[in-house]
Amino acid sequence: MKKPILILICCFLFSSIHAQQVADTTYNPPIHKTEYQKQKGPVVFIDEGHYNFHTKDGRYTAFSRLLERDGYKVKAYKGAFNKKELSKGKILVISNALNEINVRNWYLPNPSAFSKAEIEAVKQWVAEGGSLFLIADHMPMGGAAKDLAAAFDFEFTNGFAFDTVSRGPGFFSRQRGTLADNVITKGRNKEEKLEQVVSFTGQAFKIPKDAKPILLLDENYVNFLPDTAWVFNERTRRQSVKGWSQGAFKIFGKGKVVAFGEAAMFSAQLAGPQRRKMGMNNEIAPENYQLLLNIIHWLDGRLEE
Repeated sequence: MKKPILILICCFLFSSIHAQQVADTTYNPPIHKTEYQKQKGPVVFIDEGHYNFHTKDGRYTAFSRLLERDGYKVKAYKGAFNKKELSKGKILVISNALNEINVRNWYLPNPSAFSKAEIEAVKQWVAEGGSLFLIADHMPMGGAAKDLAAAFDFEFTNGFAFDTVSRGPGFFSRQRGTLADNVITKGRNKEEKLEQVVSFTGQAFKIPKDAKPILLLDENYVNFLPDTAWVFNERTRRQSVKGWSQGAFKIFGKGKVVAFGEAAMFSAQLAGPQRRKMGMNNEIAPENYQLLLNIIHWLDGRLEE
């Protein structure tokens, strides 16, 4: 039984990774009440200095536009991280950074996208009051962000977390107990409260004791750890990730950290010749954009316990 399941997963994922992904510029969800007047909110940096798969005006166009409509000043962060430049922003978003050697070659090894000096700079910036939103998808992105995540005691993995029962997107809900109840998922009122969000294949990771989960993986999830992205066979290492997370948050010093193991869920993309909706724009994920807003509001200190 295991072999047919694996073949089905491989076929689905092979077609997905090779489909062209472009931003859906028509996506424009309602904001019940904007947080700031236009351009009056703090600066949100989106990293573009580390061969990122998702950028401000690229695959995270919908991400940046949503925050801009909420009043934030969204800017691309170019180049290496350093304390002086980081101090000009309130929130730093890093999504699917890569080491240069893996821009085109998605096989092992997958070294860090960040130098030790950069990791230390980000760590100090957060400890002194900065807010980090770190997003790292499946292999090789998980490996590229592993060292930065470890600086905040999150244990990223460099694999693919699959729901081996549904074999498709991951549904996280209050009803199933896989969407945790906390300040981020509750929001500040009934309009902001989340019941279900959806992810579109990512990694699984372990969280430190001082962190709180947002997305919890159940017994259906298995972490596949291949040598080459999207290539799976009977020799591919795998592990149960029951109780692990795909999203979590914590306080770090005077600052805050939110970590996620899936990036497409915060995008709005059109994939392939059929222009299939993938991300916040997909009809199966109508609450994903509110999750994004709640995360940013918590990182900004506007959403508290």
